Amino acid sequence: MIALLLCGCDGPTNSSVPVYPVRFEVNTKTVFIDFTPQNVNAYITLNRDGYKENGVWKLPATAMDAWGYGGVVLYVSMVGYVAFDLACPLCAAKGSKSPCEMDGIYAVCPNCGEEYEVASGYGFPRKGISKEAMRRLNTYVSPNGDIIQVRQ
Repeated sequence: MIALLLCGCDGPTNSSVPVYPVRFEVNTKTVFIDFTPQNVNAYITLNRDGYKENGVWKLPATAMDAWGYGGVVLYVSMVGYVAFDLACPLCAAKGSKSPCEMDGIYAVCPNCGEEYEVASGYGFPRKGISKEAMRRLNTYVSPNGDIIQVRQ
């Protein structure tokens, strides 16, 4: 029985996007007060320039923040908070560090044109140019919902 269970596991998912450190924390009571589960399709992006909430720069990144390979997007999806590395998997497979840009419910690669659907919480490619989804990151929400952490 154990042998059958072990054979059924695929192990960790491989991705063309390299694993880079991610550390990102949002306090919904002080800085991002509108970033709540009720605000579906709201998002925050983070890169070396700082935080960007729904297209508006809010504050610089702290020294402790790490933003993955191509930046990070934290999104309020239909299934709750989800986070992805913004690097395009198709471009990463070709050796490019092309970050996607958020356009509503899609993360769009300006280099290859692929659109990744993030509202569902899976980051699947929409146009079919890419054959793999975006690298999903771990999100942790504090018991009272005030603090959201994103990690690799």
